Amino acid sequence: MLRFSRTKIVATLAVILIGLSLAVPSFIPADSRKAFMASLPSWFPSWIIPQRAIVLGLDLQGGSQILLEIDQPDLVRSMVTGLRDDVRRILREASVSPEGGIRVINRGVELRIPDAAARAKVMPKLRELAQPINNPLAAGGQTLTVNEAENGAIQLVLTDAGINDRTRRAVSQAIEVVRKRIDFGGTKEPSIQQQGADRILVQVPGLQNPQELEDQLGKTAKLEFRMLADSPSGDVDMLPSKDEGGAKVPVERRVMADGSDLTDAQPAFDPQTHEPMVSFKFNLRGAQRFGQATSENVGRRMAIVLDGVIQSAPVIRSAITGGSGQITGNFTVKDANDLSVLLRAGALPAKLTVVERRVVGPGLGRDSIEAGKMATLVAAGLVIAFMFATYGTFGFIANIALIVHVGLILGLMSVLEATMTLPGIAGIVLTIGTAVDSNVLIYERMREEARSGRSLVSALQAGFDRAFATIIDSNSTMAIAALLLFFMGSGPVKGFAVVFILGILTTVITAVTLTRMMIAVWYNWFRPKALPF
Repeated sequence: MLRFSRTKIVATLAVILIGLSLAVPSFIPADSRKAFMASLPSWFPSWIIPQRAIVLGLDLQGGSQILLEIDQPDLVRSMVTGLRDDVRRILREASVSPEGGIRVINRGVELRIPDAAARAKVMPKLRELAQPINNPLAAGGQTLTVNEAENGAIQLVLTDAGINDRTRRAVSQAIEVVRKRIDFGGTKEPSIQQQGADRILVQVPGLQNPQELEDQLGKTAKLEFRMLADSPSGDVDMLPSKDEGGAKVPVERRVMADGSDLTDAQPAFDPQTHEPMVSFKFNLRGAQRFGQATSENVGRRMAIVLDGVIQSAPVIRSAITGGSGQITGNFTVKDANDLSVLLRAGALPAKLTVVERRVVGPGLGRDSIEAGKMATLVAAGLVIAFMFATYGTFGFIANIALIVHVGLILGLMSVLEATMTLPGIAGIVLTIGTAVDSNVLIYERMREEARSGRSLVSALQAGFDRAFATIIDSNSTMAIAALLLFFMGSGPVKGFAVVFILGILTTVITAVTLTRMMIAVWYNWFRPKALPF
């Protein structure tokens, strides 16, 4: 226990110094950091110098705010398109061809089937498209109405209740997609709230340019896989193609697979051209649909359509049954990274329009912020004073470990670019108490062993060995609670959990390893005969 090899001491100190150095950028203004990095010679490896910093939350420094609104006309168009595809599928399965095709009308579709027998064959299936609305406020309404005329004309029209219900669900879905795009790692603590029936208020701490936030959220990221059509006539859409320099080419309206079935999307490089691209993976349903589409269309070109633009249209050489593929399209590295994040987060259910954008100030007043800082300093000071007064030299060692403990937390938060809010500061104060608690367990165990007549070396050894299991058990239970807060909470609750989890991890390094090493050095230098407390 009291024999630490020089290699182990150097390794421990190196880990601690690296961790503390990661926290340094958080105490330097952003302009100064940028100026320093710009002053470095071109040959100097800039990756050696830590650059990431902790971002203060909305309650401490403010940030950017935008108010988004669901584009209801775009949502209605999407609903009508889906309705048209469902009607086409029903007619194709029943082998019924409408006279003049399927026509899009205001908020619905229209078709004509003169043959009574054919009409009777498809009408039950068409009426099944009118689903009841699972909303008490709709009072038993339907999503659409199905009207049949004597001349064989059939109209399917969306109801107001159906559109309002779809808008409500679109807002809920859009909130989750926006949250994933902004805070995929769960450490930025944005504020995302519904405003009214069709609006979403988004606030991101530390971001002083609302346009950056708008650019990040403005893309729908609707991914579709369709087949290129042989001619511009018939049931096709004319879409711009990057392969053709932006010229519009005919694409079949039938969607073979879409982004809703993606499970992962990552930036990568084409092994042949070395250009950036995006690789993707489907879930089981998407893999089956994609495999069937490619096996039935070998030799044809499949269009990869993103937000109405054909990114690429490769020729299907063979059936792709593995459930994965690549998206190319003259991407830059940033484009590939941004697109992969958008695809992982999912497509927005409808286009979002920006109603308002502005920079907001801190959510807390200056007096509240100063009071929070003062409470943190007083709490830390009292803990340090108590440890020094109670345990003397060992209390001084515990205080050194405590300072390193806080520094490591800040370093890890800097690496994660986590957001520091007032609840996060409370989390740091709480981890100070838990870290000191570990030292108290160790020291009191040493005292008990010394009182029982054991030698100093034996008491020191037993203090660490027998308290270690208790420390692990107590920290494990706290880690479980913190993980539940992280996965089930949001906003400041999740931020508190992040800080608390990091504090638990660093406790093992400081309260056990670092403290043991410093006590071993103290004993080997001074050769004491009894405990210093």
